[in-house]
Amino acid sequence: MKRYNLLIVLLLLIFNVTTAQKKGSPAADFSAVKEAKTKIENTVPLVIKHLQDISNKENDPNILTNGKTAVAKEYGKVELEWRLYRGNMNNCILNNSSKKAKKCMEYHNTMFRDTMINYNNYITNLTRKNGYLGVEGDTKFELNPSEVATKLSESYFNASDAAGRMKGSQKTDFLGQTMADDYKLTPFNQLAQ
Repeated sequence: MKRYNLLIVLLLLIFNVTTAQKKGSPAADFSAVKEAKTKIENTVPLVIKHLQDISNKENDPNILTNGKTAVAKEYGKVELEWRLYRGNMNNCILNNSSKKAKKCMEYHNTMFRDTMINYNNYITNLTRKNGYLGVEGDTKFELNPSEVATKLSESYFNASDAAGRMKGSQKTDFLGQTMADDYKLTPFNQLAQ
């Protein structure tokens, strides 16, 4: 009888290790967070270049100055929401049962997606081809809010599964890494130089 118990324990161990590997290693779970950060930050130099082109074409430095101020305000909204989003997602995972955590994460993911959609619409409209100003072509951005939100959602759901297999401070440390400086959005003024 003891052999069967040992066999069952070994099979359960193998199953748990296999399942953990399928869901991805904890270190890989947050690659979508870094990717989203990069895509958001990469929009700023493109918008500034567009404003610079218009400013040069019209020989009016106010276009660049006023445009930078307006874009900085919109980027600031995304920057604030990005910080809140990461903190809220971590809190959803740490402070709730798995069922409540899922609803909580879905809510905050929708909020962040909506903020990104508003920002994306703003910069897309700002950089759209405008014949009167004589600037050729539309600026293309890699930022697709729905795609980014989906990847972030998957990343945090995987992180929730991984955190569920951890104990105490391991879980807090694991989730806390997304709040590190490496994951903060670079301030607008640094990106706009």
